[in-house]
Amino acid sequence: MDTPEQPQIYLITPPTIELSTFTNKLATVLDGADIACIRLALAGSDEDTIARAADACREVAHARDVAIVISNHVLLAQRLGLDGVHLDDAARSVRAARKELGADAIVGSFCGASSHDGMTAGESGADYVAFGPVGTATLGDGTRAEKDLFQWWSEMIEVPVVAEGGLGPDLIRDLAPCTDFFGIGDEIWNSDDPLGALNTLTAGMS
Repeated sequence: MDTPEQPQIYLITPPTIELSTFTNKLATVLDGADIACIRLALAGSDEDTIARAADACREVAHARDVAIVISNHVLLAQRLGLDGVHLDDAARSVRAARKELGADAIVGSFCGASSHDGMTAGESGADYVAFGPVGTATLGDGTRAEKDLFQWWSEMIEVPVVAEGGLGPDLIRDLAPCTDFFGIGDEIWNSDDPLGALNTLTAGMS
């Protein structure tokens, strides 16, 4: 993913999706907003369920030239024709995923609030690093990724950075100058109008 002038939207699916309705919601959001990438962040380990969801979402995404990655399932990413993988274990799997998927795949790494893990992920071949949660959706130990982490990263490190977790309009306005992407998921999918919710959320970004 190229580093944009203004932060772009990196869409994150809910952990469980009802395919009969979700693909229509996804299509509506993609048709109405500029989306850089989609992450399939599906809970559970049932490969058939994940594969069905991935196939359906990939069709919607690729029909609109939007890249789609999957959380943690490196081999499924390859098998299902996805564009790459998002890893939740900081920098530990980046090198192996890059070796498995090749130079053209997207490999991203979630690093909590650790600049050290972020730098290690970047050095290991990650295309982007995600920090979070930035809002009230704190990790189990209460950790939050603060604005100064994003400011430091954007000034010192060239690897694109994603801000995610507990985003609201004020946080988006505050972080827009120092992040490349906003990872947005639960913030909009609980709404009857995800596109409207997304537009409200990002109104202060420009």
